[in-house]
This record gives sequence, structure tokens and C-alpha cells, in this order.
Amino acid sequence: MPPPLAGGRRGLRHALAWALLVSVGATLEDAMTKRLESKYKIDRRMGQNIWGRPKSPINRREYGPGQHGQRRKGKLSDFGTQLKAKQKLKGYYGNISERQFRKYYAEAIRMKGDSGDNLIGLLERRLDALVYRAKFVPTVFAARQFVNHGHVRVNGRRVNIPSYLVKVGDLVAVKDASRQLALVLEAAALPERDVPEYYEVDHTKMTAKLTRVPLPREVPYPVLMEPNLVIEFYSR
Repeated sequence: MPPPLAGGRRGLRHALAWALLVSVGATLEDAMTKRLESKYKIDRRMGQNIWGRPKSPINRREYGPGQHGQRRKGKLSDFGTQLKAKQKLKGYYGNISERQFRKYYAEAIRMKGDSGDNLIGLLERRLDALVYRAKFVPTVFAARQFVNHGHVRVNGRRVNIPSYLVKVGDLVAVKDASRQLALVLEAAALPERDVPEYYEVDHTKMTAKLTRVPLPREVPYPVLMEPNLVIEFYSR
């Protein structure tokens, strides 16, 4: 509800300031809504159930979103194949921003060893990825929000940055006050995914450790991920 207006120029300034505040708030709300809604389109855009979710829209409609989604698609070019591999991997980890994803690429090629392996290793070290893999929450999007809201501690210290890179041996724990949240209880009962072997998880204490950085073939992706094509995309 707008504040009561004063007369003259002061009242005009108040009215303009209020209009600007409402406009900025609406813009931020729209942006958040679009990001949340976009996750439901990722599966259909990729044509695959990339998280292996029983309720994925691709299980009902095997065509892309939008009015042109049912058009027959031609064979992808090399560029198109690389782009799709990038979008799929980026989307899987919660639709990471392009700027941040490019930073992972830059770090992956800087590190020793296979750049594709390094890229997957960096993504699996994200704090929100660990929270998701440990089955503390049901989805990777929920994991990002869970971390953002301060429900997670790393080595006893509260960390609210989803992209925080966990080191091997770090102890990640859900706060005592957050362990009975409906989201947490729901995730623990999910049958469709298991905790990977490179995480050591105790659901009684709600703690998890990364025991080693995994190779791509060890990561339980429901669909084929091709990090080598992502490296090729950025290396053009």
C-alpha cells in the first residue's frame, strides 16, 4: 500500500520514489519467477529427463516447450551438439549462470589432467551439489535454496554460498534446527536415487563428507553427460 502523499513537490517526489520501488520489486519478483519456472522447461528443451524425476514433464510430452516445440528437428551441427551438451550439464546443476559456468571451464583447463574430468570434479564439489547428492533435499534447486537460507554448516561454520567448493574431508552438516523440515524428511525417503560412493553420508547425524573427487563415469547422471563436448564448445 503506498504511503500517504504530501502536497507540492515533496508529494511528487514521494510518489515517484514509491513507483520506482514498486517497479524494481516487480522486476526482481518476475526474474525469480521466470528462473523457477524455467527449470520445468529444461527437460523438455533437452528432450531428456536429465534428473530422472518421476514427475518430469518429458514423461508426458516428449517435445520442446512453446508453440514451436512439436516441429520436427533436423540433425544438429557440431556446434549445436556442443551447445546442447553445455546447456544440459549447466542445467543439471541448477541452471548455473553462463558467467559462472565459464569460470568453471577456465579453472578446468588450468588444472592438470583431463579438462572434462576436471570440470565434472569442480561441479561435484559445489556445496549445493553435495547437499543434493547426500539426499538432504529432493532437488538440486532445493539444495541451492537450502544453502542460501543458512541451513548448512561446513566444518562447524555456517556457509550460505551454493557455489562454495567443498574440499576432500570437509564435514558438511545440516543445522540441528533444520533436520526436521518437511523438505529434509521428504528427501531421505526418495527411492529413485542413491548416494554415490565418493560421499560418506550419515543420515542419523545429517552429515556428509566428500571422500574423493569423482571421475565423470562415477557420477550417477540419469542421462549421458559429455563434458568433453563442453570443453570443445568453449575452446572454439
